[in-house]
Amino acid sequence: MDDIPLATLAVAVVVLLLSSAFFSIAETAMMAANRHRLRHRAHHGQRGARQALALLGEIDKLLGVILLGNTLVAAAAATLTAVITKRLLGEGELALALGTLAITFAILVFAEISPKVVGAAHADRIAPMVSHALAPMLKIAAPVVWFVNLFVQGLLRVLRISPVADAAATLSQEELRSLVLEGQYFRGKHRSMLANLLDVEALTVDDVMTPRNQIHYLDLGAKRSLLVEQLSTSYHSRLPACEGALENIAGIVHLKHVLPLQQAGEVDAAHLREILRPPYFVPQGTPLLTQLQQFQTDRQRLGLVVDEYGELQGLVTIEDIIEEIIGDFTTPAPGSEPYRRDVDGSIAVDGLAPLRTLNRRLGTRFPLEGPKTLNGLIVEQLGEIPDAGTRVRVAGQAMEILQTQDRAIKVVRLLAPVGRPAAP
Repeated sequence: MDDIPLATLAVAVVVLLLSSAFFSIAETAMMAANRHRLRHRAHHGQRGARQALALLGEIDKLLGVILLGNTLVAAAAATLTAVITKRLLGEGELALALGTLAITFAILVFAEISPKVVGAAHADRIAPMVSHALAPMLKIAAPVVWFVNLFVQGLLRVLRISPVADAAATLSQEELRSLVLEGQYFRGKHRSMLANLLDVEALTVDDVMTPRNQIHYLDLGAKRSLLVEQLSTSYHSRLPACEGALENIAGIVHLKHVLPLQQAGEVDAAHLREILRPPYFVPQGTPLLTQLQQFQTDRQRLGLVVDEYGELQGLVTIEDIIEEIIGDFTTPAPGSEPYRRDVDGSIAVDGLAPLRTLNRRLGTRFPLEGPKTLNGLIVEQLGEIPDAGTRVRVAGQAMEILQTQDRAIKVVRLLAPVGRPAAP
């Protein structure tokens, strides 16, 4: 090697550093590449993306060939640097130290840090390109990589470490939700809808149903004048009809079928029974998305939620489920809003208002794991039904009990501030 010109040795060191830089950038890009994006591109026929996915499927062999190549070229560069240093400065300890510092600095800056930064910043573009060079290298170095991996796998067995194949390709529901909320893929209403859709998977019909004591229904045993008044003033397109009480459900009245009866002056119990549709029952605890599919399959829009004993617990509609995904879209009936704003910034709230509705519309942060209504939450917190005038703080929200009635809290005032309430 003493006969080789210094210029040739210097060029060789530069080439080796560039080779090391290639292996560094390839390693970082392949490890940091978004596999979901690679799959999308491979599905659309991009050869580089398919090649990159194939290499990532053999991660142990891929890392083996990259690290093997990087180690060889880095060692060769260090050896040549030692030769150059010897010919320029002699064999003294100072010369050896200077040569070691020089090649260490060069490898760190030009062959490690800078390439890795570039590889991480542009991983999705670089990975398909470098895969074309890595694939033949893997075939050529296959025997050496296989031999090295024998020791690697033996060491992993001794340490009882089991590598998980393609672990980076799957996302948990929480990780996917974070990706939707924090990523730049979706904005505005689209982001909110997708996050809601992920949350809906954990909900059941119990979370969105109208409780039994708030169901508007038609009593077929009532006087004709009362039936006419109920039908004329109803803000619902469908009403459960019963015989005396909700325990005796007779069917569902569709108001568009009542119009001919009104025009003919025949709105009475007998004629209403003729247009009743069979009630549609929903088991308590049914997952929300499952029920949405059932509504679609059975061509229904309203279901009566019953428990395991067949007792009526509430009423759920397809609109209730859809609003959990896209937000409120129906026009509320007059007087049906669960809250009223006062001039002092406080908000008077119906004690039976669902906690999910209050959180969505007022920005409160009431827990949703236990009771479904504000009344239930307060009673659980205090262990008793409080008297009017009692003040309590739940989930950081100060509130005052304004009215109790029939063994339940009727009206609650949420004291300002209430976070960032939505406009009424």
